[in-house]
Amino acid sequence: MTTKTKTMTLETLLTRYADDIAFVTEEAPATNLADLTEQISTAAERLSEAHIQGAEELDTAAAVLQAAETAEAPGRATLLNRAARYLADVTDIVAEYRLMV
Repeated sequence: MTTKTKTMTLETLLTRYADDIAFVTEEAPATNLADLTEQISTAAERLSEAHIQGAEELDTAAAVLQAAETAEAPGRATLLNRAARYLADVTDIVAEYRLMV
């Protein structure tokens, strides 16, 4: 039996993470890859300054997404999937941040 991995899309990343990331950056939610990458990078800095565990994962996700900006298929899909793994705990990380502010 083979296991099929679901391919992450930019739309899925935006749906799952843009609102939480925007809360941290105090901006409107990102609507494209470049804005999402920039906001994740900013959020990583702010969360790190607040000593929230997992902020380094966001920093890595931002680097991976930056590479995805210029990548072509299928490499771009691979990078989006990798970034999604680094973003998996965003909801929990941002929830902790919300309690602090």
